[in-house]
Amino acid sequence: MGPKLSYLRRNCAQPDNGTHCTVALKADCRITLNDGHKLPLIGFGTFAPPPCPKEQARDYTKLAIEVGYRLIDNAFIYQNEVEVGEAIRAKIADGMVKREDIVYIGKLWNTDHSPERVLPALKLTLQNLQLPCIDLFLIHTPVEFKPGDDLFPRDEHGKLIFHNTDIRDTWKAMEACKDAGLVKSIGVSNFNKKQLEHILSMPGLKYKPVCNEVECHIYHNQSKMLQFLKSHNIVMIGYGVLGTSRAEHWIEDQDSPKVLEDPVLKGIATSLKRTAAQVALRYHLQRGIVVLAKSFNQERIKENFNVFDFALSDKDMKKLDKLNKNMRYMKLEAWLESSKHPFKHDEF
Repeated sequence: MGPKLSYLRRNCAQPDNGTHCTVALKADCRITLNDGHKLPLIGFGTFAPPPCPKEQARDYTKLAIEVGYRLIDNAFIYQNEVEVGEAIRAKIADGMVKREDIVYIGKLWNTDHSPERVLPALKLTLQNLQLPCIDLFLIHTPVEFKPGDDLFPRDEHGKLIFHNTDIRDTWKAMEACKDAGLVKSIGVSNFNKKQLEHILSMPGLKYKPVCNEVECHIYHNQSKMLQFLKSHNIVMIGYGVLGTSRAEHWIEDQDSPKVLEDPVLKGIATSLKRTAAQVALRYHLQRGIVVLAKSFNQERIKENFNVFDFALSDKDMKKLDKLNKNMRYMKLEAWLESSKHPFKHDEF
């Protein structure tokens, strides 16, 4: 049975296991996770390429909260937890929101998979944020680097140094963080099916992942992964829904097609008098996916949240379904030597 939406209002929609939802979703609806906690349908992504001043993450996170975003997606590797924490605390202090209104996602970086490093890593995130607890803590990727303070450890030849902790031991340490009350829910990101099954089948599993945060857009719609996750009552969170920042250290193919320039997407947007970004976000919402909208542009932050007062027809949904190319922006080719690389064999 797939994730269900919490009926915070009468007209909240409930996407099912394979059909497209066409009734109006509401901005205050939340998906109920398999541990009982709830997740807003749309989140604000805080990653920005290194040239962007960290202060922008603070300022635009504040704006996002003012606009209505209640899900804030961040990660230790983004190196802006302090600024994002400042934004959240500022909006709580001025009465805009209560702490319980905000769902914050943090992530365990690749150098901290060793069980003894998981709790200290979470505590460092809490220290950066100046919060006693976060809502959702994810293993950022299944790939592990050599443990230590160097976030991208390399040998004398400049090659990344990988490590091989059993991910099930990492997961047990994540469960301990939940039991300690430092995080409400735990999940994963960028895991393929086999890697998820490795956790789901582990002896003594106490909490299964509540989500898998993965790249998901019209050119890589993750239909197989979505079906698999729904069969295990695990929520899919989609990043890169609007394309990518094309930061050179993440995206190898700088000439890859741009999501928001797709003619089919733009044609549907024109017919509905919407932006291409709004249609891209709405498409995945109607598939039952929690979407992350990333922008450091004031008007686009507002526009991207305005996706709850229209619906795509089944005809339009099918047009967008056909755009799938199983094309990833995030290939992580520099990590291919790791035995844990999730996309090496294009597994879903």
